Amino acid sequence: MQILVLYFSKGGNTRKLAQAIQEGVDTVEGVNAVSKTTAEVTKADFLAAEGVIAGSPTYFGLMAAPLKKIFDEFVSVRRKMEGKVGAAFATSGDPSGGKETTMLSIIQALLIYGMVIVGDPMDATGHYGTACAGKPDQRSLENARKLGRRVATVAQKLHA
Repeated sequence: MQILVLYFSKGGNTRKLAQAIQEGVDTVEGVNAVSKTTAEVTKADFLAAEGVIAGSPTYFGLMAAPLKKIFDEFVSVRRKMEGKVGAAFATSGDPSGGKETTMLSIIQALLIYGMVIVGDPMDATGHYGTACAGKPDQRSLENARKLGRRVATVAQKLHA
């Protein structure tokens, strides 16, 4: 079973969180993460995945345009994503930089794709997803791994 970790990263911080999420997914037996940037992802990647964990830096409190473009362009496969797991992550340059509203914008798109949304687990932050301001510290990276594990575990249960 595959989980797609999809992200846009300009400065590298979102990529670092994506890598930690991938590590978390890969700890679940029988599940593997496929990590793709917005420049690399294809509709086939979406269709092959039982879950999509999408991430973006915060741009004006929303997801970055390259990630939004993917959701817009892949709308033709929307109905085929119904019932799969969706989750979000975000980064910002400031502690109050709009990470939660960015994750909500991603979650809105995933809901429109018919996906079952999960946030990060209670032993992380128990909120919308994982996020950090600036370069991810060790706690943020561990929370990202926990989000990856949670999505992989929920996807296995839904797929069974």
